[in-house]
Amino acid sequence: MKYRLLVYIALLFITACKQEVTGDEIKKINGYWEIEKVILADGTKKEYTINETIDYFFIKGNTGFRKKVRPELNGTYLINNQSEKITILKDENAFFIVYKTKYTKFKEQIIQIEDSILVLKNNQNVEYHYKKPIPFSIK
Repeated sequence: MKYRLLVYIALLFITACKQEVTGDEIKKINGYWEIEKVILADGTKKEYTINETIDYFFIKGNTGFRKKVRPELNGTYLINNQSEKITILKDENAFFIVYKTKYTKFKEQIIQIEDSILVLKNNQNVEYHYKKPIPFSIK
């Protein structure tokens, strides 16, 4: 019985400490983000140590876009004309990024957003953990 009580208290503590994403934090999404790891619905983790592409987000108000960019050796990014339109949607206490292309529409929940951390979760319960890329240059 004591074990169950301890587990219950631990779970209550963990869920109480989870910070909710606020509307003011949405602007922190703007900029470059690279995948650090992906956690699948079954708990399997995939670590990404090197990324060929980086996501660039631009949001003004509740709309914007996401582009895939490629870092170059001189510290710049190679950018193409492909982008996904995005809209920020608030649903009860959660914020979502809704992506729209001419082929598909999907959304991801914003789980965590900080200056250098972004965690998104899709409807298949796959979590994408992003970090700010460290610029590099070979000149």
